[in-house]
Amino acid sequence: MKLSQFKFNLPKELIAEKPLRNRDEARLMVVDRANGTIEHRIFKDLLEYLHPNDVVVANNTKVFPALLEGEKEKTGAKIQVWLLRELNEEMCLWDVVVDPARKIRIGNKLYFGANDALVAEVIDNTTSRGRTIRFLFDGSHDELISTLRSIGKTPLPEEIRRLRNSYKDEDKDYQTLYAKEEGAVAAPIAGLHFSREMLKRLEINDVKWTELTLHAGMGEYKAIEVEDLSKHRMDAEEMHLGAETCQAIEQAKQSGHKVLCVGTTTMRALESAVTTPGHLYPYDGWTNKFIFPPHEFTIADMMVTNFHHSMSSQFIMVSAFAGPELLMSAYQTAIKERYRFSTYGDAMLIL
Repeated sequence: MKLSQFKFNLPKELIAEKPLRNRDEARLMVVDRANGTIEHRIFKDLLEYLHPNDVVVANNTKVFPALLEGEKEKTGAKIQVWLLRELNEEMCLWDVVVDPARKIRIGNKLYFGANDALVAEVIDNTTSRGRTIRFLFDGSHDELISTLRSIGKTPLPEEIRRLRNSYKDEDKDYQTLYAKEEGAVAAPIAGLHFSREMLKRLEINDVKWTELTLHAGMGEYKAIEVEDLSKHRMDAEEMHLGAETCQAIEQAKQSGHKVLCVGTTTMRALESAVTTPGHLYPYDGWTNKFIFPPHEFTIADMMVTNFHHSMSSQFIMVSAFAGPELLMSAYQTAIKERYRFSTYGDAMLIL
């Protein structure tokens, strides 16, 4: 498959700037793979497609305030640093992405917060944009994390930042209601539509809710730069899939019930943990799995997802699940019907 096969023209005005006041009243396009039909519903209607003992699998990762805005020593040049992962707690080492990267060299000191509350030193260049930095901090690890939380900002996607023209100190919209395990730079956006009322109704209807964790990083935003999709490499992301979730899914599959996957990060995690015979086992590690057509999905019977950008890894993965031709047709319908796209946009249910 070639990257250019997944190109479409998206009018900029269809990119949603903010979510609806009621998350579950977003539009829901229902795409039926068996007969190729498209329905137009609202998100809370999702409950009509789930039955007792069906299983919903969601990513419970939690976005942390990973964006630091600061200055470079001596020159005072403005710098942005995205915290990706802590490498060494004792030495205060972090893997980060720096922008603009070309201005930063090994040995440079970076200053963050009022009165230079936090200072970091660049100690390694790992990639063209990536760096390893060491925080020069005398307090405890808990005090460092507390300082990072107080200084850091929610790492909203660039398009949302452009639309709003500024960061908020905290953006509660950019977090699912069931977020628990902190560590993500990017939110699992398909889950943003679930309201407390919907989660309660799932419980009342005996639909089983189960979770895994995949800490989505900056790779979620990275453009694919190769035409041959087999040559694209995803950034590795940390994931955890527990035995309880595996057991719930296996029981549903064995008893003929459906498994609904919430979002592309959840789908990637499930497909990373499935074995060759098609069984799911607990997984604790990293995945850089990139899913593109043709791909035989093993676990999910249904999928909830948002409307993604042209030629994005998310759109390509969903194309593999729905079928490229059917999904492209659905997207053209969505554009014609003025669906809202991207992070705070509307949703799609693929049966």
